[in-house]
Amino acid sequence: MALIDGSSRPTVTEAARGLLLRAVLPGIVVWLVIVGFGELLRGPLKPLNHTESGLNADLARDRTARWNTVTMVWSHIGNTEIVIGVCVLAVALLWWRTREWWVAVVPAIAISLQATIFVIATTIIGRPRPEVPKLDPAPPTSSYPSGHVGASTALYLSLALIAASRIERPWLRRLVVVVCAVIPFLVAYARLYRGMHHLSDVLIGALNGIACALLAWTCLRSRNSQKARPPMHQVS
Repeated sequence: MALIDGSSRPTVTEAARGLLLRAVLPGIVVWLVIVGFGELLRGPLKPLNHTESGLNADLARDRTARWNTVTMVWSHIGNTEIVIGVCVLAVALLWWRTREWWVAVVPAIAISLQATIFVIATTIIGRPRPEVPKLDPAPPTSSYPSGHVGASTALYLSLALIAASRIERPWLRRLVVVVCAVIPFLVAYARLYRGMHHLSDVLIGALNGIACALLAWTCLRSRNSQKARPPMHQVS
């Protein structure tokens, strides 16, 4: 796998400023939007609960043993321990291949920011989970937003962004991007199918993950990061 070297090392000051101005502060805005929509779900949009319950009921009614097993695997992809494990491996691999810590830590920043926003928002809103039989143990957090979907979206979108800009071989770049793009959809469907979330929980969780991945991708870029240098010599 050959990686394209197209960025430059930020200074400590640039990194600290970037994290604050381009990750933490925008992250607060994302949190406010998520909490604001959650309050709407508890107020003016409360009738939406009935509409969404119909989807959960339909999925629960059409369950089969085979899809119960398949979605169990998909749901586990979004588990905290799996997300953290994949992130640690990805950071280590990226650091080894690129020798650029400011690139390697992008997935870690993405899932950390997402988790912080999710935990505070879900504690405030406290939305009950769908009233259907649940196939997964219910975590202590509430239904809104989906942490599984948010975490998997933040992690795999950040990896897709890195792959799209850093992997030199076209076929490998496309393969990695497609796989990373598909995984959050599998997790989202599994969480709906298994009765763990309403549709709006999943959608807002995905938006949280997307926002955090994009913020992580841009926050440590120095001003001259767009100046391309010759590709690194990598062992294919």
